[in-house]
Amino acid sequence: MTVAVVLFTADLRLYDHPPLHAALREADEVVPLFVRDPAVHAAGFDAPNRAAFLADCLADLDSSLRRRGGRLVVRSGPVDREVRAVAAACGATEVHMAAGVTGFAHRREERLRRALGADGVGLRVHDAVVTAVAPGAVAPTGSDHFAVFTPYSRRWSGQSLRRPLPAPRAVRVPDGVRGEEPPSRAGLPHLSPQLAEGGETAGRARFARWARADLSRYGERHDDLAGDATSRLSPYLHFGALSPVELIHRARERGGPGAEAFERQLCWRDFHHQVLAARPEASVRDYRTRHDRWRGEEEAAGDIAAWREGRTGYPLVDAGMRQLRAEGWMHNRARLVTASFLTKTLYVDWRIGARYFLGLLVDGDIVNNQLNWQWVAGTGTDSRPHRVLNPVRQGRRYDPDGVYVRRWIPELAGLGAETVHEPWRLPAERRAVLGYPEPLVGLAEGLARFRQARGRG
Repeated sequence: MTVAVVLFTADLRLYDHPPLHAALREADEVVPLFVRDPAVHAAGFDAPNRAAFLADCLADLDSSLRRRGGRLVVRSGPVDREVRAVAAACGATEVHMAAGVTGFAHRREERLRRALGADGVGLRVHDAVVTAVAPGAVAPTGSDHFAVFTPYSRRWSGQSLRRPLPAPRAVRVPDGVRGEEPPSRAGLPHLSPQLAEGGETAGRARFARWARADLSRYGERHDDLAGDATSRLSPYLHFGALSPVELIHRARERGGPGAEAFERQLCWRDFHHQVLAARPEASVRDYRTRHDRWRGEEEAAGDIAAWREGRTGYPLVDAGMRQLRAEGWMHNRARLVTASFLTKTLYVDWRIGARYFLGLLVDGDIVNNQLNWQWVAGTGTDSRPHRVLNPVRQGRRYDPDGVYVRRWIPELAGLGAETVHEPWRLPAERRAVLGYPEPLVGLAEGLARFRQARGRG
């Protein structure tokens, strides 16, 4: 009787799961394993919203496995110690897992390889599980990665994707492998009150609903702040509850410009993964252009606090920040505007904003969060690093009637479209009763400071 272990990490699903598929094909019994590694806590990756979503994902995965005759084995402790102990207890000869791209993931794989190798157990790491195209699978001549999105997307689009794998019909788990109950979100403190439900079942249902209602018009509506027509699938992709390969195939089956626009967003996700896989230090250091004159926590304490609380006096910025606190998620257009305001209007170090987002975002991961912040800050892969997003113009363009702003800023609920993005234009006596702050800084003043700091003024 042969046994294999499948270590789940950022791939918490049964549909289209190459490591599980390979283990079931090659072994008589399989141990589906998830390890609650204290190193994740030490690295600050288990913010409350993500811990709650993770608990949902694990409970759903365990339930799905039990319907197929199996179960999820959950252990707590250093991942190399626990995987080695489980492999020894069940007599496994091989451990399967998905490849990661962060420095943390690479170090975990190396520890596992050493620990398992000491016992003669093999470690098989599978590519294109977390991403659609594996990092490094496409690269320009003379470099290990693409630094610009457009040429990457051309090569990425020409890749032949594997067909999605079905969920297994049965999973046979050997007796006697000890585990603990999957965690629960119940009792977790400081959760966003409107946090979404996690898990593969919820993710697949969400995609099905959204694809029927909004996919065909995604290209024209994904920036519509009031319409809220984005897929909201990013948390499920972050935890691997949905497969990017399967989503691309299902979008292509429907076809049309909406499907193409959606696929482009998944391409952006893979683009960032291949950048960080090649340059893991970009999670904390400027990727392309160094800027050493950022304002920090001490110098800009008041401005940073107002930005975090959604009290900058710029309605679109504040609406986005309040949505983040309420949902643990923010519309992508609002993410761009709030990040641009912090880094270019307030000229605050992008790392401060990235840390705050990671503390609340349910989809917050080192890859997309850090590299998107660098893109906006002008230190990353943006080919126009000096662009500044004007929150008033962005509001008029993407929330012309002010619906999104009024949804998240009740102080402005009584304002019409003509003033909701510029309440400071109201008479002083009217502003006084709103209870909404005056702008932290004039946009022209912020732009002048940014240009001077960047040597362009």
